[in-house]
Amino acid sequence: MAHRKNSKSNSKKEGKTAPVEHKNGKRSDGPAAEGGPRFSMFSWFVVLALLGVWSSVAVLYFDIVDYDSVVGKLAAYDTDGDGDFDAEDAKVLLGLKQPEERGSPEQRTETSQPVAEPSTQRAAEPLEEETAASGSQDVESDIQAAVPLPPFEDSAFVPDDPREDGHPYEEETNTIDTTGVLLEEPQPDDSEVEPGRYLTSSRLSQEPEAEERPEPAPEPTPGPQPSAEPEPPTGTVAPPESRQEAEGAAENRAEASKEKEKKKKPKLLNKLDRTIKPDLDAAEKLRKKGKLDEALKAFDSLVRRHPQSPRARYGKAQAEDDLAEKLRSNELLQRAIATYGEAAELPDATPDLLRAALRRRAERQQFLGRMRGSLATLQRLLEVFPDDVGLRNDLGVAHLLLGDNKGAKRIYQQVLAVAPSNGFAKVHYGFILKAENQIAESIPYLKEGLESGEPGTDDGRFYFHLGDALQRVGDDSAYFWYELGHQRGHFASVWQRSLYNVEGLKAQPWWTPQETGYTDLVKMLERNWRTIRDEALAVMDQSRGRFLPEEENLREKGEWGQYTLWQQGKRAGNACQGVPKTCALMERFPEATGCKRGQIKFSVMQPGTHVWPHTGPTNCRLRMHLGLVVPRPGCRIRCTNQTREWQEGKVLIFDDSFEHEVWQEAASYRLIFIVDVWHPELTQNQRQNLSPI
Repeated sequence: MAHRKNSKSNSKKEGKTAPVEHKNGKRSDGPAAEGGPRFSMFSWFVVLALLGVWSSVAVLYFDIVDYDSVVGKLAAYDTDGDGDFDAEDAKVLLGLKQPEERGSPEQRTETSQPVAEPSTQRAAEPLEEETAASGSQDVESDIQAAVPLPPFEDSAFVPDDPREDGHPYEEETNTIDTTGVLLEEPQPDDSEVEPGRYLTSSRLSQEPEAEERPEPAPEPTPGPQPSAEPEPPTGTVAPPESRQEAEGAAENRAEASKEKEKKKKPKLLNKLDRTIKPDLDAAEKLRKKGKLDEALKAFDSLVRRHPQSPRARYGKAQAEDDLAEKLRSNELLQRAIATYGEAAELPDATPDLLRAALRRRAERQQFLGRMRGSLATLQRLLEVFPDDVGLRNDLGVAHLLLGDNKGAKRIYQQVLAVAPSNGFAKVHYGFILKAENQIAESIPYLKEGLESGEPGTDDGRFYFHLGDALQRVGDDSAYFWYELGHQRGHFASVWQRSLYNVEGLKAQPWWTPQETGYTDLVKMLERNWRTIRDEALAVMDQSRGRFLPEEENLREKGEWGQYTLWQQGKRAGNACQGVPKTCALMERFPEATGCKRGQIKFSVMQPGTHVWPHTGPTNCRLRMHLGLVVPRPGCRIRCTNQTREWQEGKVLIFDDSFEHEVWQEAASYRLIFIVDVWHPELTQNQRQNLSPI
């Protein structure tokens, strides 16, 4: 029994794990003595070390950490100057060690500056962003505002200078046609054209661009001679040195004049206005930012509280003016005109405000077609400022817009008597002389006026008439001025010099029926040419008085009569009673009868007639000539550098916005039928909205 107990007890003891003694003398009852894990602390340390090594390799290989930036940042804590951050630097930061002295205080300051610089820059960046953001909030408002005011100063309120006013109205054509009538161009958009929106440039986009211009010639390209076909002027015509110097001097004088005007700030505030300057500032700032409704309310409130304040009333007029432009409202513009007048009538208005208000009033009156009212306003101004040459020049333009060339001539003679070098007066006086057919006398005034470079002289009409005058006296330098006008954007090319244009239309001197798309009209004319001829001859025999002499001063010599059936898209009185069959034939073709920028007429030219080189007024039409009675030889027409002859029963088609010239050197009269048609690339909307010519 005892033996069995012992054997059991022995077996139980064998089931326990025997204690293990370690080198440190401690005993362990764990399984490490037999089949358990046999890893020591050293093994774990090795494993962790290997993991660290491979992690470092992975970090470096895959570029997970930008060590350069880390080291750069830690370099800020390099206290011992050894170029890195180590244990010694950490001890200094923890206060366990004093920092070592490194160099002089100046050197330490220099070393520390780059460390402080980035923090300063980073702190400044948000301020710059805030500034940019605040400055961009009112970009659209600033665009809508008529004229940005100078920066507001605490010392004095400085309003905008009306002489530099950038109101969109002033972009309108503001010069005169040969008849003294202001002609304006609508935008050539396919969408509906708003009344009052006009083109200010006559440049065409279809001018060839691929051609390389040759080197400038030393002399201007010669003009066409009556007896020979001229070569087309190509390239840029180089002016003589004297002209180049004159142009440079003129530009310098013009720039100096503009700078002088900018420096001279108008004084628009009287004593009362200075007392309410903060309120005026606030209202003007609203106008400047394009918040026109709020600005108008603010100025209106000031006018009610201070009815004797000229500046408040002038600001109200400006706000009404700007709002009228924005809303395209003639009613608002009429209110602005009245308010400008009220501001000028207040007893204590400063001279500068009086001048600004009345001058702007005259401009707005002209825009609305109130020429006589504008003339009266300018006369009132001259009573107050009798020595102001600029106002007198404006008065001359007002006379021209009324068709009063004699009154304008008298005004410009007065200006040139006191200011003989005034370029504005010279070009306008030369223009009037040419209209009076004083061709040679007009040339020096037109030329010197253009060479002056003064504001108001760089106008296509003056280049046009100077070149035309030079051609008529046989001076080939006409093409120099045409080229200069082309370079300044007034003419589509040296050849194509029309002034009332729509951009983007195909431009070529001669056309075929197929190119126009009006083949049905051409076929009708050529099939019925004898019927048309017989009716015209009957009128010549029975009612020769219907053929009126050409009145545009285009003839050098000879006789040229015209019998007009349609003009500006309308029948000319009872003219069709004389040629009913012809008119019945034409009624079927609205591209001709509805052409508001053309005519339908008979043209008879007697032997010995020569028509000067000239261009039509617009690129919006093409001109058809149907030969009815054509004696041969001796009847020919030149368009640019190509000359052709008429044939009975055949149609010639050309673009009369290009320079053309006519000779009738046959033994008897020449009779043709002229039919103007819309340029085929004009849209229906454009044809409806273009102004008549």
